[in-house]
Amino acid sequence: MMTRDALCATTRQRCTQLVGLLVALVAALVVLPAVPAQGYSTYLCTGYQGCQDKGYSHAGYRTAGQQMWWRMYGGHNCTNYVAYRLVQNGMPNERPWSGSGNATNWGEAMSHLVDDQPVVGAVAWWRAGTPGGGSVGHLAYIEEVVSRDEIIVSEDSWGGDFHWRRLTNTGSGWPTGFIHFNDKQIEAEEAPVIAGDAAVGETLRATTGSWKPAGTTRLQWYAGNSAIEGADGQTFTPTPAQRRTRLSVAVVATKKGYADGTATSQRTRKVKPGTLTTTSTPVVSGTAQVDKVLTATKGSYAPAPARTSLQWYADGEPVPEATTAKLRLTPALVGATVEVREKSTLEGYRDRVVAADAGQVAPGVFQVSEPFTVAGRHRLGVRLEVAPGTFSPSADDVTYTWLRDGKPVTGSAVGAGGRRFALTETDVGRRVAVRVEVARAGYETLTSELGAEGPVTTGSDLDVVAEGRRRKVLVDVAVSAPGVDVPEGPVRVRVGDREVVGELSEGTVRLRVTKLSPGMQRVRVLYEGTEVVRGSREVVRVSVPRR
Repeated sequence: MMTRDALCATTRQRCTQLVGLLVALVAALVVLPAVPAQGYSTYLCTGYQGCQDKGYSHAGYRTAGQQMWWRMYGGHNCTNYVAYRLVQNGMPNERPWSGSGNATNWGEAMSHLVDDQPVVGAVAWWRAGTPGGGSVGHLAYIEEVVSRDEIIVSEDSWGGDFHWRRLTNTGSGWPTGFIHFNDKQIEAEEAPVIAGDAAVGETLRATTGSWKPAGTTRLQWYAGNSAIEGADGQTFTPTPAQRRTRLSVAVVATKKGYADGTATSQRTRKVKPGTLTTTSTPVVSGTAQVDKVLTATKGSYAPAPARTSLQWYADGEPVPEATTAKLRLTPALVGATVEVREKSTLEGYRDRVVAADAGQVAPGVFQVSEPFTVAGRHRLGVRLEVAPGTFSPSADDVTYTWLRDGKPVTGSAVGAGGRRFALTETDVGRRVAVRVEVARAGYETLTSELGAEGPVTTGSDLDVVAEGRRRKVLVDVAVSAPGVDVPEGPVRVRVGDREVVGELSEGTVRLRVTKLSPGMQRVRVLYEGTEVVRGSREVVRVSVPRR
């Protein structure tokens, strides 16, 4: 049966029965049912104060209900209450359809928003003539969705009171459908945030944000506007495929009975190339010396590079064609500081170059299997000769420098620059040696000094004059030696069992042997010599007179 309010709304005429309180209404007909049957529902509270005392809110409708919302009549009725709650949720205070405002018409006018899925903030709708819908339909506001078949609603009723009810989908009385004008959805209080360095191979971490009410979240990472397949965790490590793109993460929050909430982080800067990490450095083994071989052992990196290459350097300059693990050190590298550089490459990563120092290259050393020797005695007139040694590698040059008392022999000395050297009077008393130098580019010069074991000696000649006298003999001895101006040294004279010794003076000496028997005597003269002059002997006969 139409009420006077409904008639007034339908005809859009002035309603004098409202005693001047209502003026020309342009709203459509609004007729609300009485309190629904309770066979499928449980009342949780009744009345504004009664509900408030039990902890169930009326959302301010106790006061706001005196106002008309969506051109519905103020006061106790289901349409005005639900319209008020929708406006509270952010909808404009403007009915979104034209025509009747009766509860049953809500679902018919907005049928494209109706389904059978209850959601917090949606409108529970009963069509007129259905259990719970009465003659003009009924509306309630969904406060909580316990399950698909159990909800909690708040509602007001024409000619009735404010309630909270629990509804279950058992038997009859379940809403005809649910109108989704502006469902209550989970709201992001804090958007997700990405932390970390946006670079290939560097792990980024995303927060899920903060949501009200708290729900279950799921993530999806994006490169530009494209979702990254499989990237749905809180961490993500960019690959080369994401290089030069900006990353973001979208979070969808879900909670039973609420519309999904979504929030997206700010985009990162463009993903940079990654950095290869050295887990072990390359190593060089071997001795940095000419003709030795250096060997490079490659390092290891994370992630593993696709390619590695080696290049040897000398004093910072590439050694031509030296790109293998082994390097034979040539004479040209003497004195240079050698290193090997390993270059690692991987798509999406910066090239990494790691060096291993091998040190400064020392000259090579000759390996001698047989040493040089000098043949010949150090005597006047003898020719000394150097016997070549055996060594490796071969020499570029071998020089012989003869030395006299440690100084090079120059001038016209026989063999002064060769392997042979003739000893002359000039050499008598001097120490003669030879310096042999073996030279090769890039090698330490092999130097040997040979033959300086003692001075060059000379022979001696004796001039003996013996004169016999009564019971004695006078012996004059003169000593000469090539290369020695004035020989020195002892002279021994023996006659029979009598012996006398004297020292040369100015190369001569007179010795007297006495107490001799008359007759022919054999006189033996011995010059003992010195370090330089070799000794000599002479025998003469002399007659010793009786008187």
